[in-house]
Amino acid sequence: MQLTSAKDGTAHPRHRALLDGTMYRGRSVMDKASARALRAKKSSTRREQESGPAKEKAVEEPKKVKEETKKLPKKSKQAK
Repeated sequence: MQLTSAKDGTAHPRHRALLDGTMYRGRSVMDKASARALRAKKSSTRREQESGPAKEKAVEEPKKVKEETKKLPKKSKQAK
């Protein structure tokens, strides 16, 4: 990730916090992935409580190829 910088360090305090691993406005700017996952989990449980358990999508099994088509006779080479 490329951050803008000035002569005396980064230009924005949030960028400085990102580089140092410190807090910005009382929040950590480093750990966004786990915060998003936690928020998604909370919203999914809230949706389940409102509308009931979520239905899983039915997965279609691939069609099985008939064994007759698998075992095609090999063409023999005819000598000329």
